[in-house]
Amino acid sequence: MDIQINDLIRIGAALLLSVAVCFVMTPLVRSFAVKVGAVDVPKDNRRMHDHPIPRQGGLAIFLGFLVAVVLFADLDRQVQGILLGSVIIVTVGAIDDIVPLPALLKFAVQIAAAGVAVAFGVRIEFIANPAFWSDTATISFGAWSIPVTIFWIVGITNSINLIDGLDGLACGVSAISSLSILVISLVLRQVNTAVLLAAVLGACLGFIPYNLNPAKIFMGDTGALLLGYVLSTVSVIGLLKFYAIISFTVPVLALALPIFDTCFAIIRRLLKGQNPMSPDRGHFHHRLIDMGLSQKQAVAVLYAISAVLGLSAVLIATTGEMKALMFVIAFCVAIIIGIVLLKSHDDHVAKLEEQKKEEEEHKKTGEE
Repeated sequence: MDIQINDLIRIGAALLLSVAVCFVMTPLVRSFAVKVGAVDVPKDNRRMHDHPIPRQGGLAIFLGFLVAVVLFADLDRQVQGILLGSVIIVTVGAIDDIVPLPALLKFAVQIAAAGVAVAFGVRIEFIANPAFWSDTATISFGAWSIPVTIFWIVGITNSINLIDGLDGLACGVSAISSLSILVISLVLRQVNTAVLLAAVLGACLGFIPYNLNPAKIFMGDTGALLLGYVLSTVSVIGLLKFYAIISFTVPVLALALPIFDTCFAIIRRLLKGQNPMSPDRGHFHHRLIDMGLSQKQAVAVLYAISAVLGLSAVLIATTGEMKALMFVIAFCVAIIIGIVLLKSHDDHVAKLEEQKKEEEEHKKTGEE
């Protein structure tokens, strides 16, 4: 069934209402954040700001999203599960923005929120068989659908949180990803999924004027965890359940920037013998800053990369399966090349630092 004009009006209304609610509520949330002490004070070299800035802006994003979904989406069982899980995620994020919570506790709550969505029917039950020459079109997860879905939701939730390191970065990347999956949902005639994504996109657009450099407010864990949770769950009920051989490729591409950054961070920390969840200054945005780019320039570069990946996801969703497979292979090769180049860059930087230390020690010895 083709999308009707009434469906497009509903999607557009959800987008505009979400923008308006979030835009109006953000200044109020900012004042509230200051009163409750939800303020980010720069205390290490990972933070790019030089003065205290209120966070917890995710509350405004949540309000914009919630109002639009309640008024314009079909509140079926899956959507109810997503909303209930979102409330859990926002609650723990809002508390963490005031009083930092233990990482294990936050992780347990994320698993619980993912479990709520799964209990309400949000599940990755199968994916297309990557062996396109096989007679078996799909691979069913069976009982494994529960842990697989929870892994996907928790992974994406944290990946958005990890890239929230520059003004406007996580919000803008989430907006681009939302737009990409929204377009694909329209192509696949998934109206309710499109409404949810329009609500997410609108909330991001309403918040980002306050979040661009120099930021007046941060979304905090409240917003970053929320956006990751909603994008991961909506991609499950939308793309991962319906598409053919590229059912898994499309959402991965749309969210590729935070996914790749998170995977590389985990690998990097494990290779150094560190806790994979320990913070460091090795994310893409940190590297761009260290290369001499300003915050605005670094964010623009990452926006462009995210947009290219999102456009690629849209093109894959509208072209033949063989072209999609070839693109996936090329993308994997590009990832491997990127890892090798980044590793070489790290080795080169480490070598230069070592040489610099040796020169300084030699200079001190000569002066003595």
